[in-house]
Amino acid sequence: MEQRVERVAVVGAGSWGTALAMVLADNGHEVRLWGHNLYQINEINENHTNKKYLPEIILPESITGFYDLKEALLDVHTIILAVPTKAIREVTSKIDSIIEQPVTIVHVSKGVEPDTLLRISEMIEQEMSPLHLGSVVVLSGPSHAEEVSLRHPTTVTVSSKNMEAAEGIQDLFINNNFRVYTNPDIVGVEIGGALKNIIALAAGITDGLGYGDNAKAALITRGLAEIARLGMKMGASPLTFSGLTGIGDLIVTCTSVHSRNWRAGHMLGKGHNLQEVLDNMGMVVEGVRTTKAAKQLAEKYDVSMPITDVLYEVLFNDVNAKDAVDLLMARGKKNEMEDLTNVLESGISE
Repeated sequence: MEQRVERVAVVGAGSWGTALAMVLADNGHEVRLWGHNLYQINEINENHTNKKYLPEIILPESITGFYDLKEALLDVHTIILAVPTKAIREVTSKIDSIIEQPVTIVHVSKGVEPDTLLRISEMIEQEMSPLHLGSVVVLSGPSHAEEVSLRHPTTVTVSSKNMEAAEGIQDLFINNNFRVYTNPDIVGVEIGGALKNIIALAAGITDGLGYGDNAKAALITRGLAEIARLGMKMGASPLTFSGLTGIGDLIVTCTSVHSRNWRAGHMLGKGHNLQEVLDNMGMVVEGVRTTKAAKQLAEKYDVSMPITDVLYEVLFNDVNAKDAVDLLMARGKKNEMEDLTNVLESGISE
């Protein structure tokens, strides 16, 4: 398929930013990959590797590393924002102070800001001047950077308030290895992508405790019900949660050793405390911060989220992981069809 060629800046040279830079380079685009570590940027330019994050991968020579953000953004109209949720405001504010023309921001992070309870697209809109922000597009879905960098088949979703912008980003990324769908439900796409990390942490805990596939299947299924309940209260379409950023993202994040949230949960299940886990990971575990935000959202919207509640106790109140699972299993009787009926009725009424 014929594609337009663009100069694109990828802000964030971690595993996901680097993998997406590779997709763009494969599509013939001029890719500028910005990072805050000068040694890493020199490695990208001199050796065409990023061994800290993708140790076995040789990068296309059309990817150029930049340490100076202003240089990286020169004459760029599309910016891929691939930084952790906690850095979104700081980095977006810097971008806003540098650029002089409207740009499309494509964020690929997954989280919700605690206390403000804003989704990432809303944080970007707060930090950028309307004169500089053309559109915000979210790219999300079941996608490990390690597999994308190996050009294994991957499918994702893009969403935006401006679907013409989303379709433009679909065209920018899509190729024979990286299939991109559009979805007009930006609330559902962002909430599904963020909250699946909570369930992945819990799945890692059950695996760490040695509880096996039965427990994991239950967590994924009931976790999806939790995510859908909250998402619907926030205005999302229930159908989104049966798609790539719902059940698709849950499956890949809860079942793979590539998932840093699963790995963090696995360590918790093995008896390590949260600080030990975070020190050992060496990368951001988005599910920890999102658990705090999701608990606040559940209280705000009066939504039952029992998995989130017990995970919050494990992470922030030092409750033993096994005791937390026992708390879940000892809850009062429920009718499973109540959740399914509510979702179906909402879908039919829309």
